[in-house]
Amino acid sequence: MSTVTTRADATVVRPWQQLVVIWALLLTAPFWLPLVGGYTAVAARVLVMALAAMGLNLLLGYTGVLSFGHAAYFGLGAYGAGLTLKYVAHSTPLAIVAGTLLGGIAGMLFGLLLVRRRGVYFAMVTIAFGQVCFYIAYKWDDFTGGYDGLRGFVRAPLDFGLFTIDITNNGMLFYYFVVVVFGLAVGLQALILRSPFGRTMLAIRENERRARFLGLPVEKHIWISFSISCFFTALAGTLYALLNNFADPLGLNYIMSGNIVMIAVMGGMRTFWGPLVGAVLFVLLQDYVSSMTTNWMSFVGLVFVLVVLFFPRGLMGVLQRKPSA
Repeated sequence: MSTVTTRADATVVRPWQQLVVIWALLLTAPFWLPLVGGYTAVAARVLVMALAAMGLNLLLGYTGVLSFGHAAYFGLGAYGAGLTLKYVAHSTPLAIVAGTLLGGIAGMLFGLLLVRRRGVYFAMVTIAFGQVCFYIAYKWDDFTGGYDGLRGFVRAPLDFGLFTIDITNNGMLFYYFVVVVFGLAVGLQALILRSPFGRTMLAIRENERRARFLGLPVEKHIWISFSISCFFTALAGTLYALLNNFADPLGLNYIMSGNIVMIAVMGGMRTFWGPLVGAVLFVLLQDYVSSMTTNWMSFVGLVFVLVVLFFPRGLMGVLQRKPSA
């Protein structure tokens, strides 16, 4: 029996081809970005926002649960890293671990309170928790810096004993440090999604009632998915603090949560690399349009509406193979 290859199948970009193109662009970004008017700090910001959105995507795109409060864990990660560098030890790895644990454990504990909520109720409760964290950081001037944010810390060089990598003032070295952390994080995400637990996430997304009838502990799996998602988003928050040598309460605000959701949806929330594509579009629009007008969010919102209207599965979704009839 012969197999007929259609024109649509022939134009599908395979996963390994996506992987090669994406990593080739990321690894060579410091060399070709100046040629198109870019700089490495923008590329690092793209990876930070992409990691935050990919963390959310584990919950939204692969489990089917929407959170509008992931800025809480992003901001807690940033404050955890900044406070560690300022008050505990001048160590970049320790700051990353501390910030990731702070945001991730906060997500684990809060997740226990909302796993039985669904739909808009789940989303609204996550917003409420995020705003609680925002107002604590906003009002606690002596500890968090209040409205002015947490200052007075800088990322530390990476000391490996025999040699040291100075990422303090070298933007290119810091970019490649972010690339390494990003690569390890997305590799771990890929392993999670390919595991049996990852398959249960998809089962819950597709039909929660059927998954429950099959004997899956749905609430437990949603809580685990939510917790893992918070850890990855908190990790992105630590890189955000290291990138800017600064942590501010706006990183905890619901606007940041909306930005993370917007990035995931524009890129393709049911695709693995979709949030990265969405982050490229979002950050470049933010960087370029904000240099011309303070109303840059209006333009980003317009682009978001156009993407949702003409690319319902997101920009990366158009590269996926459509299911055959």
